[in-house]
Amino acid sequence: MKRIRFLLLAAALLPAMLGALPAQADGCYADYKAKQTGNGGDRLRLRYGVIQIHGACARPQIDGEVANRLSAHGWTLLDILSVFGSDGLAQRQVNARDFFLNF
Repeated sequence: MKRIRFLLLAAALLPAMLGALPAQADGCYADYKAKQTGNGGDRLRLRYGVIQIHGACARPQIDGEVANRLSAHGWTLLDILSVFGSDGLAQRQVNARDFFLNF
């Protein structure tokens, strides 16, 4: 009887578990806020952007990867707003404009 209940539970959860796999296979993305100061620190630029994560999709590693990639272009990471799969790209593209998958 316990085995039947286990099999029924496994059959019920299987579609949900398989549904999570394509999002991970498509990639991991993060939206962020960053700043850049001009010459002499007199001009402050703030940006919102979306970036694809190449490494592990875990928060401490994401912070480091995004900060390193942005700093190579003169930007300083202020905050990672969220981490999401490819299904969240379309809704963020308009706001990110030139900083959509740019770095």
